[in-house]
Amino acid sequence: MFAEMVKLKVRPGFTREEALDDARSTIARWSANRDLVRKHYLFGEDGCLYGLYLWKSREAALKGHDAEWQAHVTERVGARPEFAYFDVMMILDNEKGSVDEYPSPEPQEQA
Repeated sequence: MFAEMVKLKVRPGFTREEALDDARSTIARWSANRDLVRKHYLFGEDGCLYGLYLWKSREAALKGHDAEWQAHVTERVGARPEFAYFDVMMILDNEKGSVDEYPSPEPQEQA
């Protein structure tokens, strides 16, 4: 499992309601992507928009946010998206009452 955090800097005064309207416009695209496990739409206290994506792989994340997507978002919000990537080791889900561990995406070195 692979996580990606995408940060979008938006114009000052961009409201939560505007952010939610914008987020709704992306649902069809992300619902159709079978490599995307889950997406969290976040409105930061800093006024930025964040997307926390859980992907099947790093390659899926890079494909989902390719140069064409980045150009479209830059045009839409007026700033280039910023990315951070994470290897998901484990997920604790209190709602489901489960703990899931995930293997490393990188080959393990032999000791």
